[in-house]
Amino acid sequence: MTPEERARQLIDARLEKSGWIIQDFRSVNPVASLGVAVREYPTDTGPVDYALFVEGKPVGVIEAKKDELGENITAVEGQSERYANSTFKYIKNDHKIRFAYEATGQITRFTDYNDIKYRSRRIFSFHRPETLRALLSSKDTIRNNMKHFPAFDTTGFRKCQITAIKNLDASFADNRPRALMQMATGAGKTFTAITAAYRLLKFGKMRRILFLVDTKSLGEQAEREFRAYRPNDDNRSFAELYGVSRLNSSYIPNDVQICISTIQRMYSILRGEEMDESAEEESLFEQNGADAQATKEVVYNEKYPPEFFDCIIVDECHRSIYNVWNQVLEYFDAFIIGLTATPDKRTFAFFNQNIVSEYSREQAIIDGVNVGEDIFLIETDVTKNGAHIMKQQIEYRDRLTRAKRWKQMDEDIDYNALNMDRDVVNPSQIRTVIRTFKECLRTLLFPYRREVPKTLIFAKTDSHADDIIQIVREEFGEGNEFCQKITCQADRPESVLSAFRNDYFPRVAVTVDMIATGTDVKPIECLIFMRDVRSRNYFEQMKGRGTRTLGKDDLQRVTPSASENKDHFVIVDAVGVTKSKKTETRTLERKPSVSLKELMLNVAMGAKDDDTKIRSRRLRTG
Repeated sequence: MTPEERARQLIDARLEKSGWIIQDFRSVNPVASLGVAVREYPTDTGPVDYALFVEGKPVGVIEAKKDELGENITAVEGQSERYANSTFKYIKNDHKIRFAYEATGQITRFTDYNDIKYRSRRIFSFHRPETLRALLSSKDTIRNNMKHFPAFDTTGFRKCQITAIKNLDASFADNRPRALMQMATGAGKTFTAITAAYRLLKFGKMRRILFLVDTKSLGEQAEREFRAYRPNDDNRSFAELYGVSRLNSSYIPNDVQICISTIQRMYSILRGEEMDESAEEESLFEQNGADAQATKEVVYNEKYPPEFFDCIIVDECHRSIYNVWNQVLEYFDAFIIGLTATPDKRTFAFFNQNIVSEYSREQAIIDGVNVGEDIFLIETDVTKNGAHIMKQQIEYRDRLTRAKRWKQMDEDIDYNALNMDRDVVNPSQIRTVIRTFKECLRTLLFPYRREVPKTLIFAKTDSHADDIIQIVREEFGEGNEFCQKITCQADRPESVLSAFRNDYFPRVAVTVDMIATGTDVKPIECLIFMRDVRSRNYFEQMKGRGTRTLGKDDLQRVTPSASENKDHFVIVDAVGVTKSKKTETRTLERKPSVSLKELMLNVAMGAKDDDTKIRSRRLRTG
C-alpha cells in the first residue's frame, strides 16, 4: 500500500465516523444520504480527491495528501481553492463551492470561503453533513458576525472589565482563535466572561459555549453567577434568555447554550465513560505529579462532534491544560478564552501571547478592587530547625483510617518542616501555632473584634486537617460548629462551604486544596498557612481567598463586631511560605517599612491613607 493509499483509508474512516457515505464516481448517487463524499469527482480543472454533497448539492471539496506532508499541508490550499472555483461536470453548480478541507491521514484543515478574510484552521475531524447544512442556511458566519459587535454599554462595569471586553471584541473581530484574560482575583473575571458569553450568543450568533472549571464547587459557583446575571440591554436574567446547564452526568442537553463542566467530566463524556464524581472535587491546579501524567487522549464522539461548541471559556487556566488535558480543548472547533489571575510562560504560549487584559493584584489593591494583606509570622523551633526522635516506643497512625498502634522504633529519626505532618505528626507544634494565633488575635491582629474573624487554614493532608481541627476546637474552647473541614474527604463539603460563606458558624475552616483556588468566600479575613507551597502561581491563588472586598453591612452579617468595611486580610505564616524563594513573594509597599509602634500610633490617630491600609506588616513572635 502506498502512503497515498494509506492516507485515503484513514480519511475514509474519519469521513464515515462523521456521518458521510463514501462513493466512487463510477457509482455515484449524491442523494443516497444527507451527506455523500464522492471520490475523484471530475471538474473542468481535473478530478477533485473528494467532492462533498449535502442534500444532493455540491458544497465542499477535500484535497487528500500523504501523511509525510505533515503540517506542510497548508501548501496545497491553492489546489483546494482551484477545485472550489471549478465547474463540476454532469451537474449544475454555478457558484463557488463554499467549504474546503486539506487532509492527510492524521491532519485536517478547514476553510469557509464565506468568512471575510477567510483563513484555514486545523480541526479534529471533518464536520458532519448536518453541520454544513446549518452553516449554509445561516445568514452569515460566526466570524463575520463578530466583526460587527455593537458598542458596549459600560454602565456598571469596572475599568478593567471594560478594557477586557473591548479588547476581546477586537480579538474576535480579527479571528484570533485564543485570547487570555488576566485579571486579579476579585476583579470580576467570571462576570466579565459571562458578559462576553452573552455578546457571543446574542451578536455573534454562537450556538453553544462551554465553560470549563477546575472543580465541582467552582462549577456550582459559576452556575449561580450565570443564572443571576442581567445584561444592560435586557431586563431578563441570563437564565431567562438562554439555557444554562451544569453537567453532572454523561449527557449534554442539545437545547442549552451554556454548558458548565469540569474538564475531567468533559473528558469522560467524550470517551463515553462514566466517572467517579469524587474526581471533580480535587483541584488540578497543583496536583502532585500533574506534569508527569500521560496525556488524556480523546476520540471522535458522534453525539458531541468537534463542532458542538463554538467557544470554550477556561476558568483558572491551571497547568494541566497544557499537557494532560490538552486534547479535551483541542478536540472542539472553537475559540478559546482563558481566565486567570496568575499566568506563567506556558499560559502566554498556549494563548498565542494574545493578552486582552492585564490587571495585576497590585493595581487592584491600589484601585480598591482588592484588599492587601498583613503578614504575621510564627516561627517554631521545630519548623525552623527540625527535631530528633530517640529510638523508643511510639504511636503509629494509619494514613487512611487513622487507626493507632504502639510500636518499637528501629532507629532514631530526624525530621524537618518538609516531612512534618506528612510522615511525622507533632501535635505540640500544631498547638503552639494555634495558641499563638489565639493569643495575638485580639491584641495585635484584630484588637476590636469580639469573635474570631472568618479564618481559612491550609493543611498538608486530610489527616493533618483533622489534627488541626481538634486542636483549634480545644484551644478556643469551642464545639464542632466552630471549626470544620472543607476537603474532598469531608462529609457534605459544599454545605459547609455555603455556611462558611453565609452564616456565623463555622468561624474557622480547614482545607487542603478544595477551595484553594477560585472559590469566592468574601468574609474571609485571615489565612493560616500550615503547609508550604511549591508554585508561586498557586500561592498567589491561595492568597486570593482573602483578597476580596466586602462592605460593612455584608461583613457584619457573618461577623457582627466588624465596625467598618473589610480593608485588609491577615496571612498567618506558620511554615515560612512568605519567605520561601520559590514563591517569590513581595509585599506591596509604596513607602519604606515602619516599626510596629509607629504603625499602631498612625492607626490610633485615625490615619486612613492608602499606604497605611495597603502596606504589609511583618509581625514576628518569639
